[in-house]
Amino acid sequence: MATLSIRDVRKSYGSVQVLHGVDIELEDGGFLVLLGPSGCGKSTLLNIIAGLDDTSGGDILIGGRSVLDLAPKDRNIAMVFQSYALYPTMSVARNIGFGLEMRGVGADQRKRAVEDAARMLQISHLLDRRPANLSGGQRQRVAMGRAIVRDPELFLFDEPLSNLDAKLRVEMRTEIKRLHERLGTSIVYVTHDQIEAMTLGTKVAVMKGGYIQQLDDPRTIYERPANMFVASFIGSPAMNFLAGRLVPDSEGVQFQASGVSIVLPTRNRPVDSERPVVLGIRPEELRTVPRNRASIMGEIDVVEPTGPETMVTVQVGEHAIIARLPPRFAGRRKEPICLAVDPASVNLFDPDSGRRIDI
Repeated sequence: MATLSIRDVRKSYGSVQVLHGVDIELEDGGFLVLLGPSGCGKSTLLNIIAGLDDTSGGDILIGGRSVLDLAPKDRNIAMVFQSYALYPTMSVARNIGFGLEMRGVGADQRKRAVEDAARMLQISHLLDRRPANLSGGQRQRVAMGRAIVRDPELFLFDEPLSNLDAKLRVEMRTEIKRLHERLGTSIVYVTHDQIEAMTLGTKVAVMKGGYIQQLDDPRTIYERPANMFVASFIGSPAMNFLAGRLVPDSEGVQFQASGVSIVLPTRNRPVDSERPVVLGIRPEELRTVPRNRASIMGEIDVVEPTGPETMVTVQVGEHAIIARLPPRFAGRRKEPICLAVDPASVNLFDPDSGRRIDI
């Protein structure tokens, strides 16, 4: 196991700067998820850690030592690719143990390592097969087994579940989490899927345009996003945004917008009168209430039953918001709806910078 330090890492391709001074510290045995949309620089950063790409500045330390001058094979890392990258003419057993074979590890030791990894990943019955005779999930397990037998200081996963169907992705996500808890080895995992990031990571780095937008544990990122990009990227459905203003109130401060009036407690900080803000509300924080207890008044636009819950799109003034309501919600399109929200669960953002505001 090892710590990972990413210090002021920059990367440019000609005049195009892809990474802008990225700083990340991953503790020994941690699980770091690099999360963001396509083109944000997450795979570039992973390739730099792996030694498959060089930097334009900064440093990478694994276990306290700089690895920038080391070839990928000398960094004591193991990488699992999106495309599996298995040898089609080799059996599963040889695919898993081939790296050890190239390192000159004895046949008996290789066999034990392959059998241990196969048992851990529940693919012992597949060792004599070829990759062409495996399902996508089985191939990904073989790729993971090949990484495990290396006994590396650091695992690198490059969108390993992207080629799998939804059911298999859930199963493999569970396998990866179980694997991390069992081995305790540090992992860096690249994905654009925020569900994978929330369920797997001990630390999540949300990236956009080559910058780290927020680096924190999943719960903090979900409940206290640093800006509107993070708030909208994390969560499905995404956070609702309502543009309005803050008005001083005897109980604290009041957020006002068309069809919305919510009293927010403050921490004894003065609030600028008539200050424009954006209010963020997660869909699951909304609930239906009688009219006299409502803080949000709107009209039902779309009702989408999903089984365990019902997604309801509500028109509130000029805004459309989504509420995650109980499965037997009986409202219909064009009917009025009264909603309330726990003031402690909302977020405020500056409309110009998009940054979070604490009041």
